[in-house]
Parts: sequence; structure tokens; C-alpha cells
Amino acid sequence: MRKQSSSGGDRGLRDRLQAPGVRPSVVKERVMPAQIPALHDLARGAVAEIGDVLGRIPPADVERLCDELLAARRIVVFGMGREGLMVRALAMRLVHLGLDAHVVGDMSTPPVGPADLFVASVGPGTLSTAEALLGVARRDGARTLVVTGQPDGPAPRGADTVVHVPAQTMADDGGGSRSVLPMGSLFEAAELVLFDLVSILLRERTGGSAEEMRARHTNLE
Repeated sequence: MRKQSSSGGDRGLRDRLQAPGVRPSVVKERVMPAQIPALHDLARGAVAEIGDVLGRIPPADVERLCDELLAARRIVVFGMGREGLMVRALAMRLVHLGLDAHVVGDMSTPPVGPADLFVASVGPGTLSTAEALLGVARRDGARTLVVTGQPDGPAPRGADTVVHVPAQTMADDGGGSRSVLPMGSLFEAAELVLFDLVSILLRERTGGSAEEMRARHTNLE
């Protein structure tokens, strides 16, 4: 997800990188393996960070997420960029659980209204498209839920329910980046794992089984 920024420095750098003919520089000297951090070390660091984030998600937020999903007549999810892929994965798991779930942008996505739930992933806490769609969902009577790393942002402030995933996003990935992973990857990875864990909790609450979930998976592959 691209961070919305008014920084002239950011715009100047972006303009230079997007100029015709500009490509990333290539290091001609061979880099020896000993000079590169071991992949396993990076992996351990990334996995530890994801686990730490999941451990700091407020349990009450997870409970409310499960309650909202199960109470909804219909669920429509939205996210931009890589976050869009994460909520698409959530929608797939919800369908596996027998729930009526759709993704904004698909031609078959129905309108939302009373008794429906609109779920938006807005890691940085603000995104003009998400805020506009949240407004439409509220106007037409749907409940709204925002998953975010910045719970004080404009998008979550107007939502009925907020799920706080306390991870680095593109709102705070500047020079002092805390994560092994780049940009908003920590939020996105933690969000994906959270959604799969929530699908397990929902399966337990509904008395479903892994076999039933698998039986609902598409056969058009």
C-alpha cells in the first residue's frame, strides 16, 4: 500500500526514479555469500516479529472481529495493493466456512446494506478510497470494520469496530524502520496469519470441520 504523503522530498525522489530510462543501479563486483546476511537469520527475525505482533493484538479486538463476521448477513471486504490480497484471502476462508463473502471490485459483488458488514484493511490508518467506501457503507446502513496499524487514523475513527494490528505500516516505515521486513510487509504478513487464525476460531464457534471447509473449496482449478 502506498503511503499518502505531501513531502516534497518524497515527490522529488519518486520523480527521479520514474524518469524515462532510469533503472536500479547494478553492482558489478561479485558479492560473496559471507557478506550477505544469512537467509535463515532474516527468516527467524521476520517470523519473530510476526509472532510478536500477533501476541500484542488485543484479544477483545479478535473477539469483536469474530462476532461481527458471524453476525453479518453478507460480508464485503476491501483493501488496496498487498493489503487487498490479504483481505481477498480472508474472503476465501469465509466462503470455506459457509459465509456469504465478497471482494470490492469483483463484478459479482452485491451492494451492502442493513445487516451487512463492510471490512476494510487500512494499515496506515488513512486512504482516500477506503474512507470514501466506508462512507458509502455507513450511508446505506451496513456496519463497518477497519483492520489497521494506526487506530487513531481517519479511517478507523469512523468505523463501528476497529481491529488493531500493532505492526509497522507505510505510515511509519521512515528512516528509523524498526522491522526486518520492508515498508508495510510486517503489517500485511501479520494480517494474513491473523485472518487464518480467525478462520480457525470461527470454525470452532460454528461447529464446523476442516473437511467441510475443504468440501467448499472450488473444483474449477
